[in-house]
Amino acid sequence: MREAVIEASVLRLRPILMTTGAMVLGAVPLAIATGAGAESRQDIGLVIVGGLLVGTFFTLFVIPVVYTYLAGKVAVDAEAMPHAPAVPEKAPHPAE
Repeated sequence: MREAVIEASVLRLRPILMTTGAMVLGAVPLAIATGAGAESRQDIGLVIVGGLLVGTFFTLFVIPVVYTYLAGKVAVDAEAMPHAPAVPEKAPHPAE
């Protein structure tokens, strides 16, 4: 499981960083705005940039760690449980 998470992280790192970088750079003019209405534009720009950075942090670090933890815990719980009843090979036909 851990190898799959690492492989997926390596595969997705560049596209995630490129997308986030482009969106953050697009919002920088809002964050450093001057002139009429600059106060509200700066607030919106800071929210966009901050939200993208926090979302990227969660996408790259928190989600894979939590997924690895929960997948390992489910695997341990499944080994500890007695065997479940066998699943029928064919699903029953709905009543007509």
